[in-house]
Amino acid sequence: MNEKTKGMSQTRQVFTELRAAIVSGRMLPGSKLNIAALADELDVSAGAVREGLAMLEAEALVVSEPARGYRVSPISEADLEELVKARIEIEKLCLAEAIRHGDLAWEGSVVSAHHRLSRLAERDAAMPSMLSAEWTASHADFHNALVAGCPNSWLLRMHQMLYQQSERYRQLSAPLSMQKRDVRAEHQALLDAVLNRDIQTAQTLIAEHLQTTGRVLLAALKANPPADK
Repeated sequence: MNEKTKGMSQTRQVFTELRAAIVSGRMLPGSKLNIAALADELDVSAGAVREGLAMLEAEALVVSEPARGYRVSPISEADLEELVKARIEIEKLCLAEAIRHGDLAWEGSVVSAHHRLSRLAERDAAMPSMLSAEWTASHADFHNALVAGCPNSWLLRMHQMLYQQSERYRQLSAPLSMQKRDVRAEHQALLDAVLNRDIQTAQTLIAEHLQTTGRVLLAALKANPPADK
């Protein structure tokens, strides 16, 4: 491996590991990111950490401040409300395009993703207040499968960015958001609308699904507002 390839590999490692830590809530909003400490912890160069942080800033997961370095992006009620609105509009567009253009292979991938998700428990058996890692991954797979038939790569990029921002709120709110809700029924209804190629119903259902999630996350955020760092 030459030096250029090694540097790119290290940058990708930093980006991947820090993104996972931020989205999962292991790195809390507002936390300071020390480049030297991260380079030592991840066993990479300081340059790779800087490049990885710049990639994360492009995805709005970290913010940089003059003379203060990088921090994990903060969260707030206003940000969550704007995020939910944006995600609804983008997901509706992606879903409509997927239904118009998706083929039988796409339908099969949606059915397969839904089947796996429907067989998993949402909460961790060992820690019921937390989301199951397996369910979380399968939930992402289902939502990605729903829109995968969309041929517009820009819409799909925006969908992915908004989904992971929403997932960060979900993971941070999980210990508090124990409200009763039939998520499986919501997913089943979405699947049925997609397989019926019913764009209007699918868009209505995805909007309601995301609005409900937003209300749950907002209630959890209000119950435990982020501390200033």
